[in-house]
Amino acid sequence: MAKKSLKKLVMLVLSVSLVIVAVLAGGCVGKEIETPIQETPNQIIEGITTQEAFSLIQENQNNPDFVIIDLRWPKLFANGHIENAINIDIDSETFRDELNQLDKNKTYLIYTSCSCGGIGWKALRIMEELNFREVYNMWSGLDRWKEEGLPTTK
Repeated sequence: MAKKSLKKLVMLVLSVSLVIVAVLAGGCVGKEIETPIQETPNQIIEGITTQEAFSLIQENQNNPDFVIIDLRWPKLFANGHIENAINIDIDSETFRDELNQLDKNKTYLIYTSCSCGGIGWKALRIMEELNFREVYNMWSGLDRWKEEGLPTTK
């Protein structure tokens, strides 16, 4: 009887462990997160879909207070990016300092290559800490942007 209970306990622990590992190792699962990270009267820090990002860009075409930031490596940026985007490499040692030099009262759209979300989350958290007023992260990334036939430039 004790062996059966011990076996059930071991199986339960293994099952729970596998679920935890699967959740932690999820990485790029291709899901878009559409809920805001934080939205207060003073700050909007939010994830948006590709189509929402496209609409945001269209609405702000001639708005000097709207900035698109490509978070990828400069080499990837040079191979193609969203028109009018600037490149600030999130892997750069000066990333936080470069962000801190930007006007925090402008509206920002940030993006990476894929829908991992981890890099975007990191940038959003930093921008939140630096007190940026309004930041949107295109969760689906440039890969999805291209898949949907949306324009890029070199």
